[in-house]
Amino acid sequence: MLAVFDSAGLPIVGGVDALLIAFSSTHPQRAYIAAAGAVVGSLAGSLVLFYIARKGGEVLLARHTGSRLGARLHRWFYRYGLVTVFIPALSPIPLPMKVPVFCAGALRVRVGYFATVVVAARMIRYFALAYFGAKYGQETFTYITSHGKLFGVIAAVLALAAAIGIRLAQKLQARSYTVTR
Repeated sequence: MLAVFDSAGLPIVGGVDALLIAFSSTHPQRAYIAAAGAVVGSLAGSLVLFYIARKGGEVLLARHTGSRLGARLHRWFYRYGLVTVFIPALSPIPLPMKVPVFCAGALRVRVGYFATVVVAARMIRYFALAYFGAKYGQETFTYITSHGKLFGVIAAVLALAAAIGIRLAQKLQARSYTVTR
């Protein structure tokens, strides 16, 4: 339930991660069930914010960002859109995820693409945290903080791979569109 509130816009920085690690360290046999619950809760909360933004979010976005900045934000999001959702959804380092989720809804990203990105990133994040919690117990927090740079590099590599994959998919889709026309 905490994941639903956190992803729906009520900021609970690190709360879901800490709870998942604590639960996994005390109940290692149920760690992955808890991770799956966190993924489902995060997706549900993200979809709440996504659909709120769908209902008039683009008008609100344009009003608060100004025309020049708003145009740049639109171009940037259309170019890298789902990577901007993937990176904060994946990273255990607190990154703002509400703005990219809101932009995705306001700019009418397809729900299936959005949900796939959120689920993929959250599965990697929450299942890894459950694994570390079950394996290292209470020492997980120490392990993660002492290996923060490694986790940052892994997140950056995954984000880069996602960005390249999205760009390739966009090029293939554009090529397919021009061939069938």
